[in-house]
Amino acid sequence: MDKSDKLYSAYLDILHEELMPAMGCTEPIAIAYAAAMARKVLEDMPDRVEVYASDNIIKNVKSVVVPNTGNLRGIKAATAAGIVAGNADKVLEVISEVSREKQKEIALFLDSTDISLHNSPNDIIFDIIVKVYAGSSCASVQISHYHTNIVHIGKDDKEVFHTQPCDDINQTTVTDRSIMTVEGIIDFAESVDIDKVKDALQKQVKYNSAIAEEGIKNKWGANVGSVLLNTWGNDIKTRAKAFAAAGSDARMSGCELPVVIVSGSGNQGLAASVPVIEYAKELQVDQDTLYRALLISNLVTIHQKTGIGRLSAYCGAISAGIGAGAGITWLLGGKYEEVAHTIVNALAIVSGIICDGAKPSCAGKIASAVEAGILGYHMYKNGQQFYAGEGIVTKGVENTIKNIGRLGRDGMAQTDKEIIKIMLGE
Repeated sequence: MDKSDKLYSAYLDILHEELMPAMGCTEPIAIAYAAAMARKVLEDMPDRVEVYASDNIIKNVKSVVVPNTGNLRGIKAATAAGIVAGNADKVLEVISEVSREKQKEIALFLDSTDISLHNSPNDIIFDIIVKVYAGSSCASVQISHYHTNIVHIGKDDKEVFHTQPCDDINQTTVTDRSIMTVEGIIDFAESVDIDKVKDALQKQVKYNSAIAEEGIKNKWGANVGSVLLNTWGNDIKTRAKAFAAAGSDARMSGCELPVVIVSGSGNQGLAASVPVIEYAKELQVDQDTLYRALLISNLVTIHQKTGIGRLSAYCGAISAGIGAGAGITWLLGGKYEEVAHTIVNALAIVSGIICDGAKPSCAGKIASAVEAGILGYHMYKNGQQFYAGEGIVTKGVENTIKNIGRLGRDGMAQTDKEIIKIMLGE
């Protein structure tokens, strides 16, 4: 790809927008970020708090441990952590530095302060509003569409900052993702000046490998990663699944190590990167080759998620596991044809696994997604594939990816509502 091409610059921008560090599940961390920002604007400790959240935020925060809170869960815990101990300047690492004393203060604030929860008044899938009150003074912060996208800040009756929340993420200030294609991704990954993306990829390898190792060594969540190794052994196909799952085991249960996220999700960041890192170790490739494989995995993940949306009833780990399959295929010598068939084969196998919020079972879904990505490659290597007209598979990888976007965005919209009702006991 010509480095003066607009596509080249767009892919670079997308990567820099997507690959960022976060500590903890990103939905509660986004709430903590909004709360920390609201507290900063208020310039006082609030005596009352109101939190407004869209259904998908409620779904993804309900069951996950908020790190650095002493094993607390849920929206109120994330809000209190942001207010009491958050540093808004650190964005998605907002509660990465919390002392034991501050953890006690978080618990005390929860016990002594009225924090009321409400459904978002806006028809936006990803929407958070935190309002904090101190006497007659009030401050509010709204985040919409993605985890760092502050669209409104208010203090008393004045607007400090405002940008009109639009109908979807593609109308925001992020780079247009619709330009992406599998062929373009491979072209970019094979031609990019690695120095342009090296810092982000180095951090992804370092952070995501560290939390995966932690998930294997110690007991976290349902220990899916350890179960895989103990049951099926230590070959590379098992390690690729196990270490990715182990990172999620730790992360979903409150591990305080950071993760480099993809498509706004740490679990997707783990699923897209750790299997590729494990295969690179097995194959003993050089660092440059690993980074190019990670570019393919990350960008294929983002490409799939573009049509689905940030939050959906369609499990994002599926997109990331298939992205990892694409990166692994390239590591094993595959080019566009092999990568494209790997993606289609894998999509035919696991598309439709539901997202029922962030919690320990995410690790199992990651393992299934990575398994499908690897199987998709080995099917094609052995002369086997799924064909157009078989279910949701359509001729051409881009057309099948579009079908998945339609399925996740439109077809599973009612499924999303039913999942939320089930989770809330309605």
